[in-house]
Amino acid sequence: MNVGSTNLWPLLLDAFGQTVQMVLAALALGGFAGLVLGILLYTTRPGNLLSNRTVFTILNIVVNIVRPIPFIIFITAILPLTIAATGSSYGTKAVIFPLAVMATFGTSRIVEQNLVALDPGVIEAARAMGAGPLRIITTVVVPEALGPLILGYTFLFVAITDMSAMAGAVAGGGLGDFALTYGYQRFNYTVTWVTVGVIIIFVQVAQFFGNWLARRVLRR
Repeated sequence: MNVGSTNLWPLLLDAFGQTVQMVLAALALGGFAGLVLGILLYTTRPGNLLSNRTVFTILNIVVNIVRPIPFIIFITAILPLTIAATGSSYGTKAVIFPLAVMATFGTSRIVEQNLVALDPGVIEAARAMGAGPLRIITTVVVPEALGPLILGYTFLFVAITDMSAMAGAVAGGGLGDFALTYGYQRFNYTVTWVTVGVIIIFVQVAQFFGNWLARRVLRR
């Protein structure tokens, strides 16, 4: 795979490494923050463990506002925050910040929806045994929903990979940037399709692992 006399395979490998860095960092940061936010959405619902209509309404509105924003617009919208947090407006490290923020809000809804589906009787049984809210969350709520949560985080992994590709439009590096620079802009469709193939394989491996892990957890 070449453009003129330039061998693109080393550049493709570097771009893949940047994508892996972006996806894993955003998944770790946004996944954890989203788990906390999702638990808060679940527990502050009226009639739930930490019932608080005001807190729930505020969190729910914020999540509903941020989630529908297209990521390519979101990157530019929070550019001042990105610069303040990372010291830069472009590059792989700078893109991780908006990726993690957007992943946080996406994860929160995934977590909330999976926790809402839990059998209320399990929680009531824990309450009857004298367990406090924190103990119920850590030993009952999260473990009971672990299998579906793993599937939800697998979906999140795919979504972050998709967003990381769009980051190429703002010099964010990674496979998206590589495909735009050496494929689209130079009318080299081979580069574009090779990049697409790499992304598909990357996502399929993650999906396979997520499905396998979820099955292991659900069988226990």
